Amino acid sequence: MRIAGNTGLASVAALALSVGVVRTSVDAAPIQSPTPVPTPSRSGPEAAAVNEFMKRVDAYVSIHTTAEKTLPTLPKDATPQQIDQKQRNLAAKIQAARTGAKRGDIFTPEMTTLVKNLMNRVFAGKDGAQLRASIQDENVKYLPLKVNQRYPDEYPLTTMPPDVLKALPQLPEEMEFRFVGSQLILLDTHAHVIPDFVPDALPLTR
Repeated sequence: MRIAGNTGLASVAALALSVGVVRTSVDAAPIQSPTPVPTPSRSGPEAAAVNEFMKRVDAYVSIHTTAEKTLPTLPKDATPQQIDQKQRNLAAKIQAARTGAKRGDIFTPEMTTLVKNLMNRVFAGKDGAQLRASIQDENVKYLPLKVNQRYPDEYPLTTMPPDVLKALPQLPEEMEFRFVGSQLILLDTHAHVIPDFVPDALPLTR
């Protein structure tokens, strides 16, 4: 997010339906908002921080793509078990390729600061309370994270309002931004692992 036997297979299938097979599919393109989100113009230090961040994102995606090419393609009628197993196999290959990965490898100090500043601006706006409420509907209070870990199967993915995504750089289709508690994570949607995260990115309520 396995179990052998018919009962186990039925449980896995039911679980996949309850959380949504699309969310775990390694072949489905992630959708974070119903309409395209324009990328804001940036200049100076902000542009430099974003450019460096995107270079590191691209480097991660290169690792992801190399690993994914070594795995067999899923059939169109793939079972939940097959989808889950391919996802886990991909995750294992990426984790092995990033054995020494640590927090800040993708979110540099400059990008970490920028993310926090951007979120402060977004949530200080007139719609800030509404945006926070939509995120917190599915958010956890706190969950300690480690770079390269699998996203916990028992927790749903938070809603990401378009206003929040609009403030952040546009990611390649293999990745999404999500909140876990107050932490903003990068989520590899094909492997369901967390390549990096920003602690305390969601501002405290005032």
